[in-house]
Amino acid sequence: MSARRRNLGSMRNRQGGFSLLEVLIGVVVFAIGLLGMASLQMNALKNNHSSSLRMQAVVLSYFMFDAMRANRADVESGNYNLAKTCEIPAPGSTLVANDQRYWLERLKEALGNAESTCGEIECDGMNCSVRVYWDDSRGVGGSSTEVFETSTRL
Repeated sequence: MSARRRNLGSMRNRQGGFSLLEVLIGVVVFAIGLLGMASLQMNALKNNHSSSLRMQAVVLSYFMFDAMRANRADVESGNYNLAKTCEIPAPGSTLVANDQRYWLERLKEALGNAESTCGEIECDGMNCSVRVYWDDSRGVGGSSTEVFETSTRL
């Protein structure tokens, strides 16, 4: 019985606490977890920015449709048609030219004043499409030229 007590006593002495190796492994696992959380946060911020730009493209597309609805005669005659344009035109003397200039200025302001921020309007009678182009390379898996197209019948 005394030998048994000695063995139990020596086992108790060996289990005195954490070793330095166990603490080091715990710290490494914790650090990997923190890096993973930081990576998730970065991706969330990138996707949030990309989503914000897409929302601005939607709002500005509908803004142009509203301007066109207020001037249906020029839409029917094809005056609102605008080839893909990345430069803000000079001030015009017509409502159509001023609508297009204001729209392109807002595109550059909201989506970034880059060469890839462009607008395009294509109407066939009263069926119209508005395309907005911008640089979304900052988003996760984003392309250097993102395109958003909206179509409607005015």
